[in-house]
Amino acid sequence: MSRVLKGRPVAHTEPPAPMLDVLSGPRTPLALARLLTARDNAAREAAVATWLGARGVPFTRHRFATFEGRGDNYVVDVGEGDRTLVLIAHHDAVPGSPGANDNAASVGILLSLLERLALAPPSRLRVRLLFPACEELGYLGSRAYVRDASLDGVAGVLSLELCGRGDTLAIWDADAETPFLGTVRGALESIGRRTDETYHVVGHIPLFGSDHRAFAAAGVPAYGLTVAPAADADALRAFVFSPMKSALQAVKRRPVPFDTYHTARDASATLDEQALDTVVLALEALISETARS
Repeated sequence: MSRVLKGRPVAHTEPPAPMLDVLSGPRTPLALARLLTARDNAAREAAVATWLGARGVPFTRHRFATFEGRGDNYVVDVGEGDRTLVLIAHHDAVPGSPGANDNAASVGILLSLLERLALAPPSRLRVRLLFPACEELGYLGSRAYVRDASLDGVAGVLSLELCGRGDTLAIWDADAETPFLGTVRGALESIGRRTDETYHVVGHIPLFGSDHRAFAAAGVPAYGLTVAPAADADALRAFVFSPMKSALQAVKRRPVPFDTYHTARDASATLDEQALDTVVLALEALISETARS
């Protein structure tokens, strides 16, 4: 059912950007999204390790293998402190999709953020950037990571999902108020975001999920972060909260705005540079707010 709702896999024709061009090119979120876009999942996994190695970034490779699948999660820690903020962007994509908005854009956002944090690491907070594999297999990589890792001191978790287009932020799977959710709200409002206008806090999303749910199941406050066009808000809400009805519609076509998530058209053209930059700004505010709290 999940695969029906996400749309049928389609073959795409866009070639991936040459790796050397990405490594030597701009380090904006949009430019770094080209690291993964239009590559298959094995190449996407390898590309993240290549980028981190080429930049001299120390990282931990968490390898897993289960009956469901296998892959490599990559973990980068920046800053120091007793508390840890975990930010997640999965590197895999729906097979047959160029995977630009889902989820190369989010990887580009975190890699750009990493460059900024390296210049001024937080002194009272450890920021952990997690790039898991196999999110499209029921967030398998994050489930494996949570089983193996210590979660002591984790203040909160955000998983970036579909952050490549739009102007409105959504924090989802936020069923109850927690201190971390209050911190997220404070961070967004500190940069001029207004609740129920330019950002929304949404409860549990039926059927759809992402990597943060592995942490939430372990008792850690964890939410999804998504960006969507305000003009698509009603269609998006109807789609995610009425999955069975939408499944019947999806047999014939993928409902707007999901038709741009796994498209066979020019994937890079579906990304909005301002959307990616907005998320970086929001995450920088969240880091500052979490360090102060």
